[in-house]
Amino acid sequence: MNQKNTMHSTTQVPLSPAHFGVLLSPTPRGARLARLLAVEWFRDRELPYGVPEAAAQVVAELAANAATHGRVGGRSFRLVLRASAEGLRIEVTDTRAESVPRLGGTAPDEEGGRGMLLVEALADRWGVRLGPVPQKTVWAEFDVTGPPGAGPLVTGAVVGLPK
Repeated sequence: MNQKNTMHSTTQVPLSPAHFGVLLSPTPRGARLARLLAVEWFRDRELPYGVPEAAAQVVAELAANAATHGRVGGRSFRLVLRASAEGLRIEVTDTRAESVPRLGGTAPDEEGGRGMLLVEALADRWGVRLGPVPQKTVWAEFDVTGPPGAGPLVTGAVVGLPK
């Protein structure tokens, strides 16, 4: 019997230390994991004082919203973090485009509904991008330009997904 030696090729996704992406379950546990992964990823960046903590709070809020208001059975939400010399961008994508976050609008005695006010206070900008159907992406950005001549925020090797 003649055996043919075949090589199996694998496709490798190029890694970029400037980007990180992960799919997570739309549960409280998935939201907590999003925050923990973000904290670890921020640790490898040279971010100005206070930015990692503020960004971690924003990740926690956006991930909690995805797990609470963006939840669809059997569908994950995605966390994407991007760093550049100019800033830090956080994106959380879920599959409930009809559930767009709003600022305020809750009674003072209600327990929830203030999360996007926190995002508004901490981030330099935030917004919502709809599509492709049925997705929506809620994003927040932090301006983190360093002193003149400072290099990009990309340091260390991390596992991430390309754009």
